[in-house]
This record gives sequence, structure tokens and C-alpha cells, in this order.
Amino acid sequence: MSTSLLHHAWGIRGYTYVCTRYNIPFTSPKRSYTKRFERYAWELPRHMTIQDAARHLSVGWNTIKDIQARYLYRRFDKPKLSELRRIAIDEIYLGMHSGYPTIVMGLDSGAVVEVAEGNHAEALAPFWKRLKRSQAKVEAVATDMGPAYIKAVRENLPEAALVFDHFHITELYNEKLTELRRAIEKEAGILEKRSLKASVGF
Repeated sequence: MSTSLLHHAWGIRGYTYVCTRYNIPFTSPKRSYTKRFERYAWELPRHMTIQDAARHLSVGWNTIKDIQARYLYRRFDKPKLSELRRIAIDEIYLGMHSGYPTIVMGLDSGAVVEVAEGNHAEALAPFWKRLKRSQAKVEAVATDMGPAYIKAVRENLPEAALVFDHFHITELYNEKLTELRRAIEKEAGILEKRSLKASVGF
């Protein structure tokens, strides 16, 4: 084996050099590691932190993070709306300057399929148009109990089941229970109030 070939073989293992001259099928272009190493490095953070994975493989944190980022980009860069069956709609706070964008995620794939500015009903108008053109057969939509989201789902996906997060349902139940307790206390006498405060659930 020639010196130059040894030089490239050494680089493929990811220690020193990156081979850019030859097209080698078991390594990605301009990468210092093989595709098998890349697959292994991608799997590890499912069971440990990125830092632990980097330490286990004797590489830098940025190497593992780069592998993770490129895998996610390849898998979720252009999600197919036509394949959506169950989706989730929610808002997320990204700071004072970015506000509350609305996020749409495919629950079966885990892919984020839409990021819209604002958390009002009109924010998802472009998404609904694209979804309709894709002829997706959406069966269920998970969302919070905000009137804007409920209205948008009912108008654009009237056949889909509307699903509420159980945390939101519990929160609403507790709010109504508190209102009921206050209303009863307002009408009750002194002895009845003491009895209410001592009872379970009040």
C-alpha cells in the first residue's frame, strides 16, 4: 500500500486527516469518520448525554452535535404533508423579541411541519392551504383549549377528532372547582363555611 493511501486510510478513521480527493463509499464527503461510525454516534445519545457519547467515542462534543444536526436535517428538512395523520398544534415562547410562534408537529414522525408567527387563528392560514393541496387524511389534532386553535381546526379539518391535553383539562377542572367553592362559600353561613373548608376537595 502506498504512503498516500495509508495517509487517506488513516484519515477515514477520524484521527487526523479528511480525504477529499477520492470518492470512498463508506464515508461521507469531507468527513473524518465512516458512515458506520456516524450511525453509531447517532444512536448513542438516545441512551446517554451528548457529552457522555463524545467521551465514549473520544471525540469532541461538537462532532456528536454535528452528526445529530445533519441526521435531523436529512430526515425532517422537507416533511411530506400528504403523509400526516395525527398532528399537534401549540405555541412556544421564544423570548421577548420572537414572541409566541405557533408550532405544528406530525405526531407519528415527530417532525415539525410548520412554524408560524403569532398565536392567533390567522397565523396558520398558509399551512391550512398547503395541507389542503396535499390531500392529507388528518384523523386527529391535539391542541390546547384556546378558542383560536379550536376554531381553526373546526373550520379546516371538520372531520378530524379534536384532542385536548389532559393537563389542560385538569387545569380547567380545578379552575371550575375553585369557582364553585367560592360561590358556595359566598352563600353559606359561618358554620357551613367551616364545614366546607374541612371537607375533601374544598
